[in-house]
Amino acid sequence: MAKYITTLTIAGSDSGGGAGIEADIKTMSALGCYAASAVTAVTVQNTMRVGAVHIVPPDVIYEQIRAVTSDLHPSCIKTGMLADAASVKAVTDAIKAYREENDRCRRQPLFVVADPVMVSSSGQRLMSVEAVEVYKKELMPLVTLLTPNLPEAGVLTGINVTESDKGMEAAARIMKLGVTDVLLKGGHAAGNDGAVTDSLYGEAVGSNNIVRFMHKKVVTSNTHGTGCTLSSAICASMAVRISLAETASDVKPNLYDEVLPKAVADAEDYMYNALKAGADVNIGDGCGPVNHFFDPHALIKVSGG
Repeated sequence: MAKYITTLTIAGSDSGGGAGIEADIKTMSALGCYAASAVTAVTVQNTMRVGAVHIVPPDVIYEQIRAVTSDLHPSCIKTGMLADAASVKAVTDAIKAYREENDRCRRQPLFVVADPVMVSSSGQRLMSVEAVEVYKKELMPLVTLLTPNLPEAGVLTGINVTESDKGMEAAARIMKLGVTDVLLKGGHAAGNDGAVTDSLYGEAVGSNNIVRFMHKKVVTSNTHGTGCTLSSAICASMAVRISLAETASDVKPNLYDEVLPKAVADAEDYMYNALKAGADVNIGDGCGPVNHFFDPHALIKVSGG
């Protein structure tokens, strides 16, 4: 019997629909994946501001993740907003439990892409100072790919990453915390009026190499949820590429390293086109969303195991 390619997003809910778990589900669905979710927080939010944040109890966060992983067996997981230390610990414990289950069942290694959401587009802090330390110690060693923007990389490393020559140093420091690969997003870099460059570091590209992804900068105020969207697109593209390799019996020991740069390239193209397609649309009075469904894919079916 056929099955859908399943992904899981663990993130906060954006009532305005442009970021958070809503953006994640839209992105994963548009790329042909069946998107399951675990809500870590409920935000009172629109295109202009975050009015309030209600953090979901950690036991409920944990049980949501275990309910999905024990039944739907997602091959790729994306994490987003984790507001406090208890939330980070709940997610960490649930991913560890699933990873152990995966190992016992001899499934492909679990891919985890983490977007370290710290501040909203409107400037609201979304991760406590205490949570950052637990995030670094507990969650990051479980992460395959971390996708920080330059300010987030600075918080995690103490390095002023806005300086163009500090990317490699920051990525190396992040990987020392256990992360396998780092996609450093360059949207906040000085002098990027004409183009935006994101840089991939880590095992997938070799210790002395960098893969750069450059796109023309889209002039628009509709950039709400771009970090959520990009990390979700990487998660979905990885899930699709891995599932198709498994279906074709083309599974290799280094499959993740081989596939990751291609999945990031897929996601970068999707992000650019979603920005471009939504650039001239007015949704709300503030920072609007991208167009997630500019070219949606039907749910992809693969042979069941």
